[in-house]
Amino acid sequence: MTDFQMSLIAAGGVFVVGVISYNKWQEYKARKSVERAFASDHDDVLMRSGDTAVERQEPVLDLGAESPLAPLDVDPELAVPGRSAPVSDAPSVSPTYAAPTAAAGYASAPAAPVAPLAPLAGTTPRTPPAELAESLVDPLIDCLVPLNFEGAVRGDKILPALQKLRRVGNKPIHYIGFAVSGDWEPIVHGGVYTKLQAGVQMATRTTALNEIEYSELVTRLRAVADEIGAEPEVPDMIEVMSEARTLHRFVAGHDAQLGVNLAANGEAWPITTLIGALEKQGFDVRPDGRFSMPDGEGGVLFTLSTNVTLGADATSRLTLLLDVPCVAPARDGFLAMVKCAKELVLRLDATIVDDFEQPLSDEALDEINGQVAEFYQEMEAADIPAGSVRALRLFV
Repeated sequence: MTDFQMSLIAAGGVFVVGVISYNKWQEYKARKSVERAFASDHDDVLMRSGDTAVERQEPVLDLGAESPLAPLDVDPELAVPGRSAPVSDAPSVSPTYAAPTAAAGYASAPAAPVAPLAPLAGTTPRTPPAELAESLVDPLIDCLVPLNFEGAVRGDKILPALQKLRRVGNKPIHYIGFAVSGDWEPIVHGGVYTKLQAGVQMATRTTALNEIEYSELVTRLRAVADEIGAEPEVPDMIEVMSEARTLHRFVAGHDAQLGVNLAANGEAWPITTLIGALEKQGFDVRPDGRFSMPDGEGGVLFTLSTNVTLGADATSRLTLLLDVPCVAPARDGFLAMVKCAKELVLRLDATIVDDFEQPLSDEALDEINGQVAEFYQEMEAADIPAGSVRALRLFV
């Protein structure tokens, strides 16, 4: 037998061994995929109705007319709300809103941090899962990163890995999953999902998502994806950075607090006496020594500061503050604050003044109210209405 024949036989043997090994490897991958999806306590009853097998429907996200994301485009491949036109296309990116001057009682920033409103986690159980999912991962204010699986996965298998990545910098990260029921929903124990969406908020009140934060997100998300057996589709950094800066320009241009000051006409008010008067007025006392006026639905309408430290015995000046983008126009937050201020004037013997201790007339207050109405119109035009879930996520 010649050397050439021996070489052919050896090559043929290597080829046969390679084919057998490849087939075994593919068989192993398929078996592990099935075990991940349906191991442990997974019950096939999820795919049945009673004793009758349910025909598997192709997942479709229903964006009805009442959905807050209904006006946005829909990605047919992911059945997830797609990105709408950049915020810069809205007329409010270069706001024409003329902020009230200091003499009119305007404060570009609160004297102390404004109380955060009720968090999204406090949503009542009656909220439909699909609606809650749209609130958690919003294509208008979040950078979306799809995570694709080879098969179905259980929520209790992936939740521990997802909990490792909830924030980059000061930007929160949320996840939703496409359930076998055909709806996008928050990831929960007992749920079964065929794909996920991760969403990192692109801007906050203070900063936009930057290159360092985005790089951290990509690196850590890839590690999470490897752990849960998913493949991420990472968006282009340049595009994401552009959208993040545009969104932050809008936030910075509409980050407005309006202040109304009360000055004592006589002696300073003792803090102990003041607390009683403010509680009778309807204020809630907060641990940091400030007061908040509830809106009746678990949120804050406006706040009040005594302008002194916790250990002070008296104060001669109070400041009521309205966080304008966080209060819906229907609540008439500014008028409610002015009404409260006028009632406190009678209760405490005070005068409504501006930052220069000059009395504020009803005409000046009416002018400010008109500017607030224009402010609300600009936010509505940008599809980020004041007091909405989007606005609360961006401005809290």
